[in-house]
Amino acid sequence: MTEDVSFSIDGAIGTITLNRPHKLNAMTPEMASAVLAAVQACNTDDRVRCVILTGAGERAFCAGSDIRELDTYDTPWNFRNRPDYCDAIRRLLKPSVAAVNGYAFGGGLEMAMSCDIRLCTPNAQFAAPEIRLGWIGGGGMASFLAHSVGPSNAAMMLMTGDPIDAERALAWGLVSEITAPGRLIERAQVLASVIASRAPIAAETAKLNLRAAYTMPLEKAIEYERDLQTICFATEDAAEGREAFKDKRAPVFRRR
Repeated sequence: MTEDVSFSIDGAIGTITLNRPHKLNAMTPEMASAVLAAVQACNTDDRVRCVILTGAGERAFCAGSDIRELDTYDTPWNFRNRPDYCDAIRRLLKPSVAAVNGYAFGGGLEMAMSCDIRLCTPNAQFAAPEIRLGWIGGGGMASFLAHSVGPSNAAMMLMTGDPIDAERALAWGLVSEITAPGRLIERAQVLASVIASRAPIAAETAKLNLRAAYTMPLEKAIEYERDLQTICFATEDAAEGREAFKDKRAPVFRRR
């Protein structure tokens, strides 16, 4: 781990914080490795049922990769095969919430889009600025933007590199809510707590189901959804949910 990334578990919620605010939480290779380690910890700890990803400070969620670090790769091929922090976030098995405070640029935007739900503050800005420097994003930028904001809006962001503000991000469907700056983490924790209170196997399969919906033809996606439903229906938690409904009480889910 590195002091530039912090990880904590509070009850059923894991929180990964990019902690380099003086550099707008720009990512280094060491930070990427630390994020991957935190993801692995969340995936293997049954206590964790939802994960929050955020950035320290009020100016930035993450400004993407630290540009100065990119010159340390001796070949483009080694750059291609570097440990990628966006890939790390996509390896999360648990539901995830991005709490975006300030800039989410480049790889920071890709990390936010790799989370399942995105909340932001009014000062948040979102951009795919790589084209300004001579390249394009490589962490799923085009795919995620096309699905989130539509092809035309995605093209505008990808081909200009210009940022959009929080209001436009909300109107385009890039984020779910705009939250007052002082309440962003509180709101993310409330939302994560609600998700964590649901049947965890069902929540994790819902995450898989959403990913399949992006990539599979309709009939195959429905077939896959039905298989996931059957798996969930066979769990002890589903039996507990039905029993609790009949008893008119809150269910106690045990991830079984």
